[in-house]
Amino acid sequence: MAGDSNSSTPSSSGKASACSLPPEKVFSIQIGSELFRLSGASIASDAPSYFSRFFEEQLRVSDPSNVRTLYIDRDPAIFQEIARHLQGYHVRPRDGAEFVKLFADAQFYTLPRLMSQLFESEIVIQIGDRHFQIPRSIFSSPGDSPNFFTLGFGAFFASPSEVFPGLDRVGLLRPPAIVPPSVPNRSADVFAELLHLLRGYPLHIRNADHRAELLRDCRYFHLRGLEQKLIPHHISFNPFRQRSEIIIRLEDVRPSGIHFAPDPTSRTGVGSVLYARPFVDDNPVDLVLEIADESTLINGTTHRADFIGLAKSRMASLLQVVGKKMNLSDTQLGNIPTKILWGPATDIMIDDDDLPPAKRQRSDESHNEAWVVRTGQWRLQVQPDNNGAYEAVLLAVKLDVWTAARVRNRHQNFL
Repeated sequence: MAGDSNSSTPSSSGKASACSLPPEKVFSIQIGSELFRLSGASIASDAPSYFSRFFEEQLRVSDPSNVRTLYIDRDPAIFQEIARHLQGYHVRPRDGAEFVKLFADAQFYTLPRLMSQLFESEIVIQIGDRHFQIPRSIFSSPGDSPNFFTLGFGAFFASPSEVFPGLDRVGLLRPPAIVPPSVPNRSADVFAELLHLLRGYPLHIRNADHRAELLRDCRYFHLRGLEQKLIPHHISFNPFRQRSEIIIRLEDVRPSGIHFAPDPTSRTGVGSVLYARPFVDDNPVDLVLEIADESTLINGTTHRADFIGLAKSRMASLLQVVGKKMNLSDTQLGNIPTKILWGPATDIMIDDDDLPPAKRQRSDESHNEAWVVRTGQWRLQVQPDNNGAYEAVLLAVKLDVWTAARVRNRHQNFL
């Protein structure tokens, strides 16, 4: 079964490699309990192989009319598909179990064309309780490759030219058993919806829980481009500002999508933070941050916003990235609390005992209390401060606030 240095490798066009077997002569191969009879032309269609070398040696040392039958103790059902391949038919594994058996035997018999076909055409894998045949071309969108499948199959099955990596091929009686690739701990239904999206079809997202399921499995399978398409966001053109803007949650902002645009009409150092979703958006637009979970505190006296919990660390990381985009040091930008401003267009919804629900505060009203922002949307800008450094400025777009603890307690539900 050793290789012949004088044999050539089949070309990508499927043209038969160098093989000295007579095309019209029939050779017998016993696989398990079943006898197969293949012509020299069929064996030569994917050569040099274990079969071509065996029968070439037989013809060299014995009478051509008395060629021995080649006996191999393997599964005849799998070899039936290999025989179809040698006869010129396209072979497509039905499931992951058949795929690994075909792949193992194709390597064991050193069938280079079949190995390439199995390795390059489709990924056959079981997700949950369902088998999927995934074309490799489906991961052609930016950010969707490399992923769980391309990396996993590349490492697991090595490459068509590497036969059972780590094992001594000389004297190997049979290939090792390969467990069919599977991901039992993920949902087949969710993965089917991800494939639907990867094929370019729209998908109706039923609710927030449904979106969270899709995003969770996007991250598991490392489909970064598809994840960016699925995260909650809203892109629109603001006719009052004559600029496009994107509303996106603070936790979904990625550093690679952040940009800084200086304001040419203002003094040096003033500018806006822009954002473009990685792998998806071509041009950055004005960033409008949505910060929820009652994690923003507003001090009405100092006009500063502070953050609690994860929002504080996320905002600090965001400001560090903005500072790097401006070529500033870590100490020049990134200090929080952050200055806040609102103007005539700001929509503030206040829940208070003495006010009707969802009352809009006029832009010329002020307050001196501490407010808790349940959910807020903010434009992020940067401007020089009075000390020669820089400060981040949050321009309030829309705020939903608590003004007192008793109001929050009134809205708290019993378990």
